[in-house]
Amino acid sequence: MLMKANIYSIEGKALRQVELPLQFSAEVRLDLISRASISDQTRHYQPKGNDPRAGMETSARYRGRKEDFGSGKNKGTAIRPREVLPKGRLGKVKRIPSAVKGRRAHPPHVNKIIFEKLNRKEYHVALISAIAATGHKEVVAARGHKVEIALPIVVDNSFESVAKTKDVYKALSLLIRKDLQRAENGKKRSGVGSRKGGKVYPKSAIIAVSKDAPLLRSARNIPGVDAVRVSDLSAELLAPGAKAGRLAIYTEAALAEIAKL
Repeated sequence: MLMKANIYSIEGKALRQVELPLQFSAEVRLDLISRASISDQTRHYQPKGNDPRAGMETSARYRGRKEDFGSGKNKGTAIRPREVLPKGRLGKVKRIPSAVKGRRAHPPHVNKIIFEKLNRKEYHVALISAIAATGHKEVVAARGHKVEIALPIVVDNSFESVAKTKDVYKALSLLIRKDLQRAENGKKRSGVGSRKGGKVYPKSAIIAVSKDAPLLRSARNIPGVDAVRVSDLSAELLAPGAKAGRLAIYTEAALAEIAKL
C-alpha cells in the first residue's frame, strides 16, 4: 500500500496530498544504514603513510668487506651504511632506522586500505532504507529532532526557487521551528575546544531538491541545514554519525527523482 503525505506551501499551509514513491515503504535496516554511513565517512580519510623512498635517497652504502675501497673494517668504527666521500673517506651513517634522517623501521603503507568497503547493491539498499527512515516519526525523534507535523515533509516546487536565506529560514520556521532553534542554540565545545570559543551545531533538516536550484545556495548558511540534489543523497547525509532518521524535507519534484533510484 502506497503511503501518502501532505504537500505544504512555502507559507506553511497544507495544499493537497501526494502518493509517496515505493522507496518510502521499504524496510528500515538500521544495521545497513550504519555500515553505509561509516563507509561514506571513511572515504574522507587522508591516506596514511610516507614516501616509499623516504630516508633512502642518499649515497650511503654498506662498505664492510675488507677488500673494498674505503672499507670501514678494522678501523675502529661501526660498520654501517655511510655516505660516499672523496678519497675513500667514511661519511655519516645514513639509510638505516637508527641513523639521523634514516628510513622508518615499520612505516604505514600508503596503499593500505583504510576505508570500509561496501558492495554496490548493498549500499543501494542502505540508501533506500535511509530514505524510508525519514518517514518514521519514532526513528526521527530517536535522533533528537523536534518535529510536530506528519513525516515525511513535502513542500511545493516553488520552494526550490527561493533565492534569499531569510526567505528560506522563514519557510522552514513555519514547518520545523523547534528543530531549527535546537540547532541554532547548539552546545558549547568541551575540553580544550571550550577555550577556543564557538559552538558545535547539531544537524537539523536536510532539504532534497530535484535539480540545481537557487535553494542550494540560499539554504547553506542556516545552522544545521543541508540542501542537496536527490542525485547527491548519501547514507552519510541521511544518517549523520551512522544513526538513521535525519529530519528530511522533500520538494514534490524531488519525489519523482527518488522514484527513479
